[in-house]
Amino acid sequence: MEYMTEPVKHTPGHILCCDCGVPISPNPANICVACLRSKVDISQGIPKQVSISFCKQCQRYFQPPGTWVQCALESRDLLALCLKKIKAPLSKVRLVDASFVWTEPHSKRLKVKLTIQKEVMNGAILQQVFVVDYVVQPQMCGDCHRVEAKDFWKAVVQVRQKTLHKKTFYYLEQLILKYGMHQNTLRIKEIHDGLDFYYSSKQHAQKMVEFLQCTVPTRYKASQRLISQDIHSNTYNYKSTFSVEIVPICKDNVVCLSPKLAQSLGNMNQICVCIRVTSVIHLIDPNTLQVADIDGNTFWSHPFNSLCHPKQLEEFIVMECSIVRDIKRNAGAGMISKKHTLGEVWVQKTSEMNTDKQYFCRTHLGHLLNPGDLVLGFDLVNCNLNDEYVNKMKSDRVPDVVLIKKSYDRTKRQRRRNWKLKELARDKENMDTDDERQYQDFLEDLEEDEAIRKNVNIYRDSTIPVESDTDDEGAPRISLAEMLEDLHISQDATGGEGESMMT
Repeated sequence: MEYMTEPVKHTPGHILCCDCGVPISPNPANICVACLRSKVDISQGIPKQVSISFCKQCQRYFQPPGTWVQCALESRDLLALCLKKIKAPLSKVRLVDASFVWTEPHSKRLKVKLTIQKEVMNGAILQQVFVVDYVVQPQMCGDCHRVEAKDFWKAVVQVRQKTLHKKTFYYLEQLILKYGMHQNTLRIKEIHDGLDFYYSSKQHAQKMVEFLQCTVPTRYKASQRLISQDIHSNTYNYKSTFSVEIVPICKDNVVCLSPKLAQSLGNMNQICVCIRVTSVIHLIDPNTLQVADIDGNTFWSHPFNSLCHPKQLEEFIVMECSIVRDIKRNAGAGMISKKHTLGEVWVQKTSEMNTDKQYFCRTHLGHLLNPGDLVLGFDLVNCNLNDEYVNKMKSDRVPDVVLIKKSYDRTKRQRRRNWKLKELARDKENMDTDDERQYQDFLEDLEEDEAIRKNVNIYRDSTIPVESDTDDEGAPRISLAEMLEDLHISQDATGGEGESMMT
């Protein structure tokens, strides 16, 4: 007969705390956790309140010894920056965890909860959790100091266009605003034939030049001037200048191409109309509807000028208009525009209504014109053309009149315009009546050309009510679907008053 023996269960023994007498498991210090914490503070030497510098102008934090970094609230970068402020005291303990404690964004306080461990009293490991309070102090960084001084710059981009119309600059201004290329500028200065962009570093200026080359046909030259040097440390201080020249062609210009360039573009006629200027020059032949795109390199290799100034536009009235259905195409002809219709029209100047003198021409506006409509165009017969290519052309190859666009009542269009554009904050001279007229021309171009409108941020003007189209005379307008809501920082998404953030 066998006896079953039960296994012996070994239970850990308990001892009494040497201070308070509470039964505890044995540990190297023979003291309970409560008494150990009352005797030892492992967070001693770690500051509980630290100041951190913040620049309100550029929204950057100061990182010693001399750099400013961009950090979002409660981000990993900001947490690393806060821990570096107490790096020396933290080196004596083991950091287990660190996280942010939520605070109001405008409270100027950052709270970080730290969990640390340290070996105390004969090898016992004690863990402690505490909060470090960071006080955000306003301090202007060196770059913002120079911006406020308004007389310090290291690089300047001089944008010029040798033309009397500013349509291209108005379009370029909207592109700069849309992609935020004006954020790193110290100052923007407007002069009579262009804009000057001042920067605190050469890299920002080079980025602006690359942006201009991608948006409009340009060429540029770079130069630099030595300001100071240190022969001992071999350092030099330069001021860089980038001279950017935009092609001297604007929308609605009539140009005359060189014979070689016209042949390379598909044997198109030399007299063409510029319908758009984006990253390339878009031309159309009003006699055949043939279109061509000319980039900056091609233009500077075969330059051409505008034949007429926009002030030379004259108003004509359409007496008769017929659509040309069969278009004869020569060998090697290029692409034909699908958005335009070729028409043959008889027009008469509104200033010569008391005479019977009429002009015949072909136009690319056949889909818009009807008898009795007003249209703007250039009178090449009675105009003094001083162009080397026109002088060499046969007289029968030069049209009498080149029609540019249909004319509408400008006063009524301005009153109906329920949208607006933003402008760059720049130092500009007093705007005269001619600048205002050119700006209105640009706004009308946005309404008429959807391709340009896609690259521009258009905002709804809530001060002007939306009118019905019952009495509309057919002038092109921008739909509400293409407009953006102009929200401000002082408003929330519902349109009410919002709270100020970092003030």
